[in-house]
Amino acid sequence: MRRHYVVAYDIADDKRRTKVFTMLFRYGDHAQYSVFFCELSERELVQLRGRLRDAINSQEDQVILVDLGRAAQPLDAGLEVIGKSYSPLVRTVVI
Repeated sequence: MRRHYVVAYDIADDKRRTKVFTMLFRYGDHAQYSVFFCELSERELVQLRGRLRDAINSQEDQVILVDLGRAAQPLDAGLEVIGKSYSPLVRTVVI
């Protein structure tokens, strides 16, 4: 079962911040400067946690993962946005 997550980060070092940004871009939609919306299976979540732990300095950096619930429900149905609306990225598979 897939679930929606908000992943937000505060990374002190530019090199580590770029690495985390690039990693999260593979897992989800870039919503704001340091915020991503990700739709993950349990396996992907475990994998992402491990990669994040390896990429950050746990004394200086912080990554927050917030579970928003089952992915069967559209993400934008549970969001309240003030100002510019959220438009999910449409992903396509190219073979």
